[in-house]
Amino acid sequence: MSNKIKERHHHSNFAFRIISLMHDNPLLPIFRNPYKLLKTAGLKPGQKVLEVGCGPGFFTIPATKIVGKEGFIYAIDVHPLAIERVKKKIEKEGIKNLTPIFANASNTGLPDRSIDLAFLFGLPYIAGGLKNVISEMYRILKPGGVLSFEKTIGSKKKLIEEVERGGFIYSGGQARIFLFTPLEEATDFS
Repeated sequence: MSNKIKERHHHSNFAFRIISLMHDNPLLPIFRNPYKLLKTAGLKPGQKVLEVGCGPGFFTIPATKIVGKEGFIYAIDVHPLAIERVKKKIEKEGIKNLTPIFANASNTGLPDRSIDLAFLFGLPYIAGGLKNVISEMYRILKPGGVLSFEKTIGSKKKLIEEVERGGFIYSGGQARIFLFTPLEEATDFS
Protein backbone atom coordinates (compact mmCIF):
# COMPACT_ATOMS: atom_id res chain seq x y z
CA MET A 1 0.00 0.00 0.00
CA SER A 2 1.33 3.45 -0.83
CA ASN A 3 1.93 5.86 2.05
CA LYS A 4 -1.01 8.08 1.02
CA ILE A 5 -3.41 5.13 0.97
CA LYS A 6 -2.07 3.85 4.32
CA GLU A 7 -2.45 7.32 5.85
CA ARG A 8 -6.02 7.73 4.52
CA HIS A 9 -6.92 4.22 5.77
CA HIS A 10 -5.42 5.01 9.20
CA HIS A 11 -7.38 8.30 9.44
CA SER A 12 -10.56 6.55 8.28
CA ASN A 13 -10.16 3.85 10.95
CA PHE A 14 -9.36 6.45 13.62
CA ALA A 15 -12.43 8.51 12.67
CA PHE A 16 -14.62 5.40 12.75
CA ARG A 17 -13.36 4.49 16.22
CA ILE A 18 -14.16 8.01 17.50
CA ILE A 19 -17.67 7.81 16.01
CA SER A 20 -18.10 4.38 17.60
CA LEU A 21 -17.11 5.72 21.01
CA MET A 22 -19.76 8.42 20.70
CA HIS A 23 -22.49 6.18 19.26
CA ASP A 24 -21.91 3.32 21.70
CA ASN A 25 -21.99 5.69 24.68
CA PRO A 26 -25.00 4.65 26.83
CA LEU A 27 -25.80 8.33 27.49
CA LEU A 28 -26.27 9.27 23.82
CA PRO A 29 -29.84 7.86 23.52
CA ILE A 30 -30.89 10.20 26.32
CA PHE A 31 -29.96 13.20 24.16
CA ARG A 32 -30.57 11.67 20.72
CA ASN A 33 -33.35 9.11 20.98
CA PRO A 34 -32.97 6.76 17.98
CA TYR A 35 -36.52 5.38 18.32
CA LYS A 36 -38.09 8.83 18.22
CA LEU A 37 -35.99 9.89 15.21
CA LEU A 38 -36.71 6.67 13.30
CA LYS A 39 -40.44 6.94 13.90
CA THR A 40 -40.28 10.58 12.72
CA ALA A 41 -38.51 9.24 9.61
CA GLY A 42 -41.51 6.99 8.95
CA LEU A 43 -40.37 3.55 10.12
CA LYS A 44 -43.27 1.22 10.91
CA PRO A 45 -43.74 -2.48 11.64
CA GLY A 46 -43.48 -4.76 8.63
CA GLN A 47 -41.43 -2.47 6.38
CA LYS A 48 -38.36 -3.32 4.32
CA VAL A 49 -35.89 -0.53 5.14
CA LEU A 50 -32.46 0.53 3.91
CA GLU A 51 -30.17 2.44 6.25
CA VAL A 52 -27.52 4.36 4.32
CA GLY A 53 -24.30 4.81 6.29
CA CYS A 54 -25.05 2.54 9.24
CA GLY A 55 -21.75 3.22 11.01
CA PRO A 56 -21.52 1.28 14.26
CA GLY A 57 -25.27 0.61 14.33
CA PHE A 58 -26.69 3.37 16.56
CA PHE A 59 -29.87 3.53 14.46
CA THR A 60 -29.59 0.03 12.98
CA ILE A 61 -30.50 -2.03 16.02
CA PRO A 62 -33.46 0.18 17.07
CA ALA A 63 -34.69 0.07 13.43
CA THR A 64 -34.87 -3.74 13.59
CA LYS A 65 -37.04 -3.49 16.68
CA ILE A 66 -39.39 -0.93 15.10
CA VAL A 67 -39.99 -2.94 11.90
CA GLY A 68 -40.34 -6.13 13.96
CA LYS A 69 -40.17 -9.74 12.83
CA GLU A 70 -42.34 -9.06 9.77
CA GLY A 71 -39.99 -6.27 8.62
CA PHE A 72 -36.39 -6.26 7.46
CA ILE A 73 -33.41 -3.86 7.62
CA TYR A 74 -30.54 -3.60 5.17
CA ALA A 75 -27.68 -1.61 6.70
CA ILE A 76 -25.15 -0.35 4.15
CA ASP A 77 -21.76 1.25 4.73
CA VAL A 78 -18.50 1.74 2.84
CA HIS A 79 -16.35 1.20 5.93
CA PRO A 80 -15.44 -2.42 6.71
CA LEU A 81 -15.23 -1.70 10.46
CA ALA A 82 -18.85 -0.49 10.41
CA ILE A 83 -20.04 -3.74 8.86
CA GLU A 84 -17.91 -5.73 11.31
CA ARG A 85 -19.37 -3.82 14.29
CA VAL A 86 -22.96 -4.31 13.10
CA LYS A 87 -22.35 -8.05 12.56
CA LYS A 88 -21.12 -8.33 16.16
CA LYS A 89 -24.26 -6.58 17.42
CA ILE A 90 -26.45 -8.92 15.33
CA GLU A 91 -24.76 -11.93 16.86
CA LYS A 92 -24.83 -10.54 20.41
CA GLU A 93 -28.53 -9.65 20.26
CA GLY A 94 -29.67 -12.63 18.14
CA ILE A 95 -31.18 -10.37 15.47
CA LYS A 96 -32.67 -12.19 12.46
CA ASN A 97 -34.20 -9.33 10.43
CA LEU A 98 -31.01 -7.47 9.46
CA THR A 99 -28.41 -7.83 6.74
CA PRO A 100 -25.34 -5.58 6.72
CA ILE A 101 -24.07 -4.73 3.23
CA PHE A 102 -20.50 -3.61 2.56
CA ALA A 103 -21.05 -1.39 -0.47
CA ASN A 104 -21.42 2.15 -1.70
CA ALA A 105 -24.98 3.45 -1.43
CA SER A 106 -24.84 4.60 -5.05
CA ASN A 107 -24.81 0.90 -6.02
CA THR A 108 -26.59 -1.15 -3.34
CA GLY A 109 -27.16 -4.32 -5.34
CA LEU A 110 -30.77 -4.41 -4.07
CA PRO A 111 -33.59 -5.22 -6.52
CA ASP A 112 -35.62 -2.46 -8.20
CA ARG A 113 -38.62 -1.23 -6.19
CA SER A 114 -37.89 -3.51 -3.23
CA ILE A 115 -37.63 -1.04 -0.33
CA ASP A 116 -40.44 0.71 1.57
CA LEU A 117 -38.23 3.32 3.23
CA ALA A 118 -34.60 4.43 3.01
CA PHE A 119 -33.01 6.73 5.55
CA LEU A 120 -29.78 8.73 5.65
CA PHE A 121 -28.97 10.07 9.11
CA GLY A 122 -25.93 11.94 10.36
CA LEU A 123 -24.01 11.93 7.09
CA PRO A 124 -22.26 15.25 6.40
CA TYR A 125 -20.46 13.53 3.50
CA ILE A 126 -22.00 10.86 1.28
CA ALA A 127 -19.64 8.42 -0.45
CA GLY A 128 -20.48 8.15 -4.13
CA GLY A 129 -21.94 11.66 -4.22
CA LEU A 130 -25.45 12.71 -3.23
CA LYS A 131 -26.74 12.78 -6.82
CA ASN A 132 -25.72 9.14 -7.43
CA VAL A 133 -27.14 7.99 -4.10
CA ILE A 134 -30.45 9.76 -4.76
CA SER A 135 -30.64 8.04 -8.15
CA GLU A 136 -30.07 4.65 -6.51
CA MET A 137 -32.69 5.38 -3.83
CA TYR A 138 -35.18 6.24 -6.57
CA ARG A 139 -34.45 2.90 -8.26
CA ILE A 140 -34.87 0.74 -5.15
CA LEU A 141 -37.85 2.47 -3.51
CA LYS A 142 -41.31 1.06 -4.09
CA PRO A 143 -43.97 3.40 -5.48
CA GLY A 144 -45.18 5.41 -2.50
CA GLY A 145 -41.95 4.64 -0.64
CA VAL A 146 -40.22 7.18 1.56
CA LEU A 147 -36.73 8.66 1.49
CA SER A 148 -35.86 10.24 4.85
CA PHE A 149 -32.94 12.59 5.35
CA GLU A 150 -31.59 14.04 8.52
CA LYS A 151 -30.19 17.43 7.53
CA THR A 152 -26.75 17.85 9.05
CA ILE A 153 -25.10 20.73 7.19
CA GLY A 154 -26.05 23.16 4.45
CA SER A 155 -29.33 24.80 3.72
CA LYS A 156 -32.74 23.16 3.87
CA LYS A 157 -33.66 24.70 0.51
CA LYS A 158 -30.56 23.31 -1.22
CA LEU A 159 -31.15 19.79 0.14
CA ILE A 160 -34.80 19.82 -0.96
CA GLU A 161 -33.89 21.09 -4.45
CA GLU A 162 -31.17 18.47 -4.91
CA VAL A 163 -33.38 15.57 -3.85
CA GLU A 164 -36.29 16.83 -5.97
CA ARG A 165 -33.96 17.00 -9.01
CA GLY A 166 -33.46 13.26 -8.44
CA GLY A 167 -37.14 12.48 -9.00
CA PHE A 168 -38.62 13.00 -5.54
CA ILE A 169 -41.25 15.29 -4.06
CA TYR A 170 -40.68 16.90 -0.66
CA SER A 171 -43.57 15.73 1.49
CA GLY A 172 -42.72 17.48 4.74
CA GLY A 173 -40.80 16.75 7.83
CA GLN A 174 -40.22 17.54 11.43
CA ALA A 175 -37.23 19.27 13.02
CA ARG A 176 -34.19 18.09 11.01
CA ILE A 177 -35.91 15.08 9.39
CA PHE A 178 -37.02 15.64 5.78
CA LEU A 179 -39.32 13.21 3.98
CA PHE A 180 -39.51 12.66 0.23
CA THR A 181 -41.59 10.37 -1.96
CA PRO A 182 -40.64 9.27 -5.49
CA LEU A 183 -42.48 10.77 -8.44
CA GLU A 184 -44.57 8.04 -10.02
CA GLU A 185 -43.58 8.72 -13.61
CA ALA A 186 -39.83 9.27 -13.79
CA THR A 187 -38.08 11.05 -16.57
CA ASP A 188 -34.38 11.65 -17.02
CA PHE A 189 -33.27 13.74 -14.02
CA SER A 190 -29.61 14.12 -15.04
